[in-house]
Amino acid sequence: MKDTAKHQGLRNQLVSTLQQKGITDLRVLDAIKKIPRHLFLNSSFEDYAYQDKAFPIGAGQTISQPYTVAFQSQLLEIKKDHKVLEIGTGSGYQTAVLCMMGAKVYSIERQNELFKQTSALLPKLGIRPKHLTFGDGYKGLPTYGPFDSIIVTAGAPIIPKPLMAQLKIGGRLVIPLGEEIQIMTLLIRKNETQFEKHELGEFRFVPLLEDKN
Repeated sequence: MKDTAKHQGLRNQLVSTLQQKGITDLRVLDAIKKIPRHLFLNSSFEDYAYQDKAFPIGAGQTISQPYTVAFQSQLLEIKKDHKVLEIGTGSGYQTAVLCMMGAKVYSIERQNELFKQTSALLPKLGIRPKHLTFGDGYKGLPTYGPFDSIIVTAGAPIIPKPLMAQLKIGGRLVIPLGEEIQIMTLLIRKNETQFEKHELGEFRFVPLLEDKN
């Protein structure tokens, strides 16, 4: 579990790359500057951890490209102590970014292998989400809602209705929508029944699967 000056230098370079690509939220950039992404990857990828690339993490899943993590995090417009629901804990890297930004993070993972790995890793790094759970992301976490924002980190064919129901009025839901290629979609809840929808370009994600594995 080493984090060296060399790693820090590589993180600083990554932050510069993200700024060049249009990430402006200083809290997002600061979180990425501080979090040791190489510790979320298989050690064989360590030398590549600070490239702006996605990598496999087991169970057929990936750790998202840093730009994607930063882009989704920026869209959430997180304030300190916001309650954020994350669908797809995965490696825990996105979880760590949200925690570092001051959010109270509630996260669901449907792959038991990843859930166990991440539940063990995050406390070692001093990162403490409010709640990590093994379960079906399509259902959300109604007992803990409503949420200030919801982030989905896998491609979804539709926006699951339970997630829309668990979003506060004024809240933001960020979800990649589509089958092969996804359109990053932002929903802002205007009132009980109305949502404002924004489409923000193409991304590629692993699919959001129903039920747990």
